[in-house]
Amino acid sequence: MTRLPTPPRGRPAVIDWTGDHLGGLFVGPAAASPGFVGGQEAANERLAGFVVAGYAAGRNEVWPEARRGASRLSPYIRHGLLSLPRVWKHASDGPGRDVAKFRDELLWQEYARHLYARLGSANREGLRARLGGSQGSDPWAGSMACVRLAVDELERDGWVVNQARMWLASHWAVREGVDWREGEDRFFSNLLDGSRAANRLGWQWTVGTGTGRPYGFSRRQVERRAPGLCGTCEHQFDCPIEAWPPDPPLHPVDPHPLLKHDPAVDRTAGPATVVFRAPADCVWLTAESMGDDDPALAANPDLPVVFIFDEPLLRRLRLAGRRLVFLAETLADLAGRRTVEVHRGTPELVLAGRAVATTFAPVPGWRRRAARIQPSELHPWPWLRPPHSGSLASFSAWRRSL
Repeated sequence: MTRLPTPPRGRPAVIDWTGDHLGGLFVGPAAASPGFVGGQEAANERLAGFVVAGYAAGRNEVWPEARRGASRLSPYIRHGLLSLPRVWKHASDGPGRDVAKFRDELLWQEYARHLYARLGSANREGLRARLGGSQGSDPWAGSMACVRLAVDELERDGWVVNQARMWLASHWAVREGVDWREGEDRFFSNLLDGSRAANRLGWQWTVGTGTGRPYGFSRRQVERRAPGLCGTCEHQFDCPIEAWPPDPPLHPVDPHPLLKHDPAVDRTAGPATVVFRAPADCVWLTAESMGDDDPALAANPDLPVVFIFDEPLLRRLRLAGRRLVFLAETLADLAGRRTVEVHRGTPELVLAGRAVATTFAPVPGWRRRAARIQPSELHPWPWLRPPHSGSLASFSAWRRSL
């Protein structure tokens, strides 16, 4: 394990820092997203600039970019720079239809977190069905303008509007028949908001393993959501996706027993109040919750902050360099307000012998590490809706139990 110098502020310097100190923990170059800067300051600016009016009509528009109504808040939500309760409150003013639609999307994010917190890695299998798939050539390697546009943004910006994510997922698994989990891994590697909760659930919904009803990507959606794009495509007169794709062979699966009922909802949700065991000497900050409003961080303003680039985990995940640059920018921003220790290694070893204050995170990897680290001070996760023990078999079933 190695203690690293604090990341510097400024994009060129933080890119160099990432390449110098995190080499071997990412794939591709140490590069930054041109559309997203990491850090609380950038998150606050993005939220302040978001106006919910027009969201319902524009959230699914893909091209030209000026038509898009997506909030572009997801990378900051994913890393806890913006909590769902804070974003929910921000969107209180606006036309009722737009507020309702935007808040519905926040609830979808919360549902994904509840599902992952309860099922853990079991959410990698089909919730309602299994879709067969094979390894093969890259389904996105062709020259269709719609696919090329989305893949270029995925690999350059680390962010893609939701409608285009559905296009890519459907083209990959429904039309081309390649294993959806390979495509989901590629999204996870590249997306700044990539998570095993929302990202995986989105793939399952699109390819039909979550609902039993796959989403079929065809030219009709492109003409509707990206008017004029087909006219720029070399395949405009021989479009490979002109017709609706046939439904793939979905095979019913026995639902996981935890989908219907959670016998240990306290474990899924984490503590409802702060758990004190001993005075803490540092705050352990994780990639799930890096914002100034992180409960453990806010409750301990005078303690140093420890962040660990988990070497064994990152070597396995093989994330794109822009994802680690985003995290490094976030740490550089935080270091302007707090004492920040940055380490490269294994969290259990880095934190051995230290009295840690931290915030519960609804992911199985955090729970495994926390069980070994034994935090001295454990703070509740800022849920938008507390987990319940009822059905998670579908988004609507989950909502009915709230």
